Amino acid sequence: MGRILRMGEASRPAGAAVHFDRAELCSLLGLYSRRVAAGEWRDYAIGQRVDRAVFAVYRHTLDRPLFTIAKIGGPGRPAGWEVASGPRTLCRADSLEDVLRVFDRSLRLITL
Repeated sequence: MGRILRMGEASRPAGAAVHFDRAELCSLLGLYSRRVAAGEWRDYAIGQRVDRAVFAVYRHTLDRPLFTIAKIGGPGRPAGWEVASGPRTLCRADSLEDVLRVFDRSLRLITL
């Protein structure tokens, strides 16, 4: 007889996926709520792969993300952080606080 697996166990090794912890999610959602209150951001999405967890923010739900904040890691290696806008990487650092400082510079979307 076969072994019973929990949902998702068959597709990834146990404990190998990168994920956000509670404090990281609080920081990300705090930044998101401030930008929503300012009228700059409207929606977000969270994605997870084995090598990274991604928090993406959108101006409009059906558009591409304005910014992605990724926690990058892997089995046996420390997590790093990256902020990108489309294909362009804006910042890389070892801590979430360091990469979130890029948003203190008052980044704005410029539409041509």
